[in-house]
Amino acid sequence: MTGLLVAHVAVVDSIGRSLREGFFMFWETLWPLILGFGLSGAVQAFVSRESMQKKMGDHGPKSIARASGYGMVSSSCSYAASAMSKSLFVKGADFVASMVFMFASTNLVLELGIVLVVLMGWQFAAAEFVGGAIMVALLTVLGGLWFRGRMIFEARERLAAESPGGRGHGLEENTELQGEPWGIKLRSKGGWANAATYTMADLTMLRKELVIGYTVAGFLAVMVPTHIWNVVFLHGHGFWTSLENVIVGPFIAIISFVCSIGNVPLAAALWHGGISFGGVISFIFADLIAFPLLLIYRRYYGTRLTIRMLAVFWAVMATAGLVTEGIFFLADIIPTSRPATVAPAHFQWNYTTYLNLIFLALFGLLYWTYRNREQLGGGSGYALDPVCGMQVETANAPASAFHEGHPVYFCSDHCRLRFEADPARFTKMQATAGPHHDGTMRSNVTPAPTAAGPDAGATLDPVCGMTIDPVHAGAHLVHNGCTVYFCCAGCSQAFAADPGAYPLDLHPS
Repeated sequence: MTGLLVAHVAVVDSIGRSLREGFFMFWETLWPLILGFGLSGAVQAFVSRESMQKKMGDHGPKSIARASGYGMVSSSCSYAASAMSKSLFVKGADFVASMVFMFASTNLVLELGIVLVVLMGWQFAAAEFVGGAIMVALLTVLGGLWFRGRMIFEARERLAAESPGGRGHGLEENTELQGEPWGIKLRSKGGWANAATYTMADLTMLRKELVIGYTVAGFLAVMVPTHIWNVVFLHGHGFWTSLENVIVGPFIAIISFVCSIGNVPLAAALWHGGISFGGVISFIFADLIAFPLLLIYRRYYGTRLTIRMLAVFWAVMATAGLVTEGIFFLADIIPTSRPATVAPAHFQWNYTTYLNLIFLALFGLLYWTYRNREQLGGGSGYALDPVCGMQVETANAPASAFHEGHPVYFCSDHCRLRFEADPARFTKMQATAGPHHDGTMRSNVTPAPTAAGPDAGATLDPVCGMTIDPVHAGAHLVHNGCTVYFCCAGCSQAFAADPGAYPLDLHPS
């Protein structure tokens, strides 16, 4: 009985120490998280997404450079990155260029580098960007050889069939502020309101990955003994150790289910456990082949192309990790110490605490700005994904659906599928997303316009409100003797199902 009690106490103690380790990993990286997400939100608000969708029609050097740059200023969420790359592909971007965009979105973003510096050291942050560039180059070469032919054509046709017209429902993107000089942008209250909303939306979207990442990392650091890691990762075999480690690193990423920036604390735990430098880098790169994302790729592109993507991505990530380790070995800058603990065991009055307090105050200001975005002039042309809370541009939403005759916008098909499985759960989450052009407010489930009529040869889609040129309308039907024009077949079907929901002021021609 005494032995059982002692064992029970030991288990409870181990769980407590694991949770404490995970929390202090979070505490050590709190201010970098706020800084990184804040800067990311500003870039997303002030840099036009329309510019990200141009000049990517091939995988030549200029297109790849643009795709990498656009990815670096985009959201770091793996799900959002995969959805945005899909949208770029559907709109005409080269498949390899769209994949480069996705890689850059999750591996070359500022917040990732800041967190790596604080939690693991500057060498890992430098390796992330050096290895990221290598990975982009490798993906361009291998992708040009493997991602071509009929399967790419079929994938584009498949996605175009699911997204009629190759675009989402919604208002045209308002790029007036984004096209202004930076001096005007930075003085815009509405622009900063949108930036704060992007920041809060990205944090909301990644909350589960962050919680899982820090919690799992705490348990791995405390409860997994060193000899277990020695079984998983080879040691003392020179080059073969490095090769095995960079191959196994992505496998750990696949089965860990941790995406985006949430895998950094887990990487710290693996480094503490004995994985090689290159193995850590390949693991961090491999957030894009976590199992949930492989299922998304299968839905987007089909089974055959997904298997090919997994093979190419894994090879690229492992090779980039190995080459990066070689470069850093030759430069003699690979860290030699593996701290006994990943994070401190208690609070300390040091620079981390002071910076955390300062940035928590800044976070409070961002949150206030986000909550008052309409009064500050933000939110126009945007909607909030009702599932994850991410802010999306209605004109460029990666996914959309109709609920009770109203368009709903999502950051990805992953969120759209969750919404369609249980819409009642998410429609309760009402959150305003900015004013209509007439000044009235709208929620994240956007009410459809109730009138349509000609305007200088154009008309309004009565379902989604888009201005339509009748000559290029995606669909039309006759209602009460009048022709009604729509942006796509989806809007036409929604109208046909319940015409009374969309009162029209039409006159026979």
